Amino acid sequence: MKISQICAVTILLVMGSVMAFADGINDPKIIIQGANGGSSAQTCGRHGCQQVGVDFTFNVPKSGSGQVFFTNTSGKNWTSLTLIETGVPAAAISCVQTLFLNCSTKTLKNGSVEILLSGVRHGLNPRFGILKGQSFSIGFACVSGSCWPGGIPISGHAGTVPEPGTVALMVTGLGAIVSRRKVWLNRLKA
Repeated sequence: MKISQICAVTILLVMGSVMAFADGINDPKIIIQGANGGSSAQTCGRHGCQQVGVDFTFNVPKSGSGQVFFTNTSGKNWTSLTLIETGVPAAAISCVQTLFLNCSTKTLKNGSVEILLSGVRHGLNPRFGILKGQSFSIGFACVSGSCWPGGIPISGHAGTVPEPGTVALMVTGLGAIVSRRKVWLNRLKA
């Protein structure tokens, strides 16, 4: 009798783990990465890069997936990037990014979602943020049929901090897009 109870509990735990992992896989993703330099149309996609300052707006591609390309023409290095959207709940967004140390999401009082990317570090495994003149892309991916609502507006705001030239410079509290399961995201980054 005890062995059957142990087997039942084990099966229940395995099923719960599989369902939790599968739930994270169904979430739409946002992918933020550098576009290999700056001015070439080839690195910025076939439509080129939109030149942006510290505040900018854009729309999710109509299909709900795809990439949008930008160039930081603000004249400043960005140590954080905040994106505000209203189409997907914060808990459903997962993020992959290569430019900052952190990524997080939260629901604001007005119901919109804040996606925060932050943290820069120089040295081993550096993250530099988005440098002045650097091109970058924001990609929207469908996962298992779950896509972003096409055409929704997103506003962006870049944070800038004067460069003191120290390795210890770090902006906290911001991040690029978070999954409900941070462990899962860390596996994606590896």
